[in-house]
Amino acid sequence: MAKYKSLSRRTMLKGTAIAGAALAAPSVFARGAWAQDFRNNPGDASSVTLGFNVPQTGPYAEEGADELRAYRLAVKHLNGEGDGGMLNTMKPMALKGNGILGKKVEYVTGDTQTKSDAARASAKRMIERDGVVMVTGGSSSGVAVAVQSLCQDMGTIFMAGLTHANDTTGKDRRRYGFRHFFNAHMSAAALGPILKDEMGTDRRAYYLTADYNWGWSVESSMQQVTENMGWETANAVRTPLGAGDFSQYITPVLDSGADVLVLVHYGKDMVDSLTQAVQFGLRDKQVNGKDFQVVVPLYSRLMAQGAGKNVAGIYGSTNWHWSLEDEGSQAFVKSFGQEYGFPPSQAAHTCYVQALLYANAVETVGTFYPPEVIKFLEGFEFDGAGNGPTLYRAEDHQCFKEVLVVKGNENPTSQFDLLQVVDKTPTEQIMYPHDLYAGELGPYEV
Repeated sequence: MAKYKSLSRRTMLKGTAIAGAALAAPSVFARGAWAQDFRNNPGDASSVTLGFNVPQTGPYAEEGADELRAYRLAVKHLNGEGDGGMLNTMKPMALKGNGILGKKVEYVTGDTQTKSDAARASAKRMIERDGVVMVTGGSSSGVAVAVQSLCQDMGTIFMAGLTHANDTTGKDRRRYGFRHFFNAHMSAAALGPILKDEMGTDRRAYYLTADYNWGWSVESSMQQVTENMGWETANAVRTPLGAGDFSQYITPVLDSGADVLVLVHYGKDMVDSLTQAVQFGLRDKQVNGKDFQVVVPLYSRLMAQGAGKNVAGIYGSTNWHWSLEDEGSQAFVKSFGQEYGFPPSQAAHTCYVQALLYANAVETVGTFYPPEVIKFLEGFEFDGAGNGPTLYRAEDHQCFKEVLVVKGNENPTSQFDLLQVVDKTPTEQIMYPHDLYAGELGPYEV
């Protein structure tokens, strides 16, 4: 296991790290100690409802489908069905498989359409009409930021799904929002040393960037890291979400003098742009006396599967991968595989973990009252959920854990064996000061 610097809340306020600190033990709370009423308080009801807001249509729909599979599996495990999955491996763990605080877990779903307005409307319906106590999901940082802000205003906790922009826990952080997924800063910090070793320091990069906050965030973080190690940026071109045909953007790359194409696309957009780049023969070119290279800063198994053999040899980063051999990862892979017949994606993993983290926090503090659940999660340290020891930093609600650098497998053994983990970047290498990206969490009481 990679070396890990565990930071408690008190220690982080002093700005010092304590290496190898023990995982925080759950506090003991008296059930029912908080008499405050709050939105959608389940009270004496026998069940409680969670809201799963994912892209069921649009360019990120495949990711959304896997997120929904993971949420449904989490509900089964929370209610004591199946083999329990990560309830058996995550520590500290208060859940017993009898729901949350003895209440059966139910859920409603919504379609974000990968559009901020649609996602906000869907989340608002869940809160006002369906009475959910927590909203989770999304496969777009634009969606995550929009829903997180809504949930802050409505006093409902938001456990973000797949969101990679620095903004989510940076300038747009909110007290009622938490992110388990890593971010653009971490991807760049993990990828930089690998790209330097594999491609050298004398490179010219051309960026094709999804034109919204996630794309801008990744482009900026990657440029900062690569330019610091000697690369030049030949050009950076913004592309619309769901473009489909990227030929008009790829053609100019050939005349730019660039020898690296950085594809800041995700989901179907990455599948389409990478496939078309290969069809245009970019990877067969030699430019500036070097073999032309392609980099995909944020990878997923679903994207690799969509692009097929075109991903061979291409580097990128990922939040988690089904091939990890730690106890928590394998427990989840086993449960998910038995349920659906194939391995889970990183989107499925982060959403499953988020659902369990919320439920465990409620179970531990003995109340659904949001301010107390939030206070428990702030500075929470846990293990057994994949990626090793993990910290939910109090100041920005960002998780810190190992980051995986992956490479497209040149000799896959199956349709799922398309990404190879080539490096596990230690937490201390990707951790940054909480005030590097300005933002205010806001109040506990809303």
